[in-house]
Amino acid sequence: MIVVGIDPGLNGAIAVLQDKKVLSITDMPVMADGKKNKRQLNNAQLAEILRKNTSEEDEISIVVEQVNAMPGQGVTSMFNFGQTFGAIKGVCAALQLPIFFVRPSKWKKYFELINSSKDASRTKAIEMYPNLSDQLAKKKDVNKSDAILIARFFIETRLKEIK
Repeated sequence: MIVVGIDPGLNGAIAVLQDKKVLSITDMPVMADGKKNKRQLNNAQLAEILRKNTSEEDEISIVVEQVNAMPGQGVTSMFNFGQTFGAIKGVCAALQLPIFFVRPSKWKKYFELINSSKDASRTKAIEMYPNLSDQLAKKKDVNKSDAILIARFFIETRLKEIK
C-alpha cells in the first residue's frame, strides 16, 4: 500500500510512504506566475511526481490536508490557496487516484500537536524517522514533516478502518 500525504499550498510538500517507510519527500512543485515574483502550482510536475511514485500494481491512497479559509488572510492569498487545493484535486482525478481528506485538527490531535508550535511537527517527524533528520533540518522543512505525518496518520487510523 502506497500512501501519499500532501500538505497543500505553494509552500507545501508531498510525502510518499509504503507501509510506514518514507520512500520520498518533495517540496510542492511551483513555477513563476507572471511578474512580481508570484508563483503557482506546476500541475504537470505534480502529475509527474505522483505518476513516478505510484503504479497500477500498488494499492494507492492520496491523503490531502483538508483546508479552508482562515480569518485574517487576504482575499487574494485565499483565492490562490484555494486554486492550488483545487488543482491538486484535479490532478489526482485526472490520474484516477483515490483521494481522501483529513482535517489538521484530526492528525495533529493524533500526534499530540494541538496547541504546540508549528515546528513541533518537524520534531515529531524526526523522532519517528531519525534517518530523515538531514532532510528535515531547516525550519522551512515543517511542510515536509506535515506531509509525512498526514500520510502516517492515514496509515495508522484509516487503513485499520478499511481492513
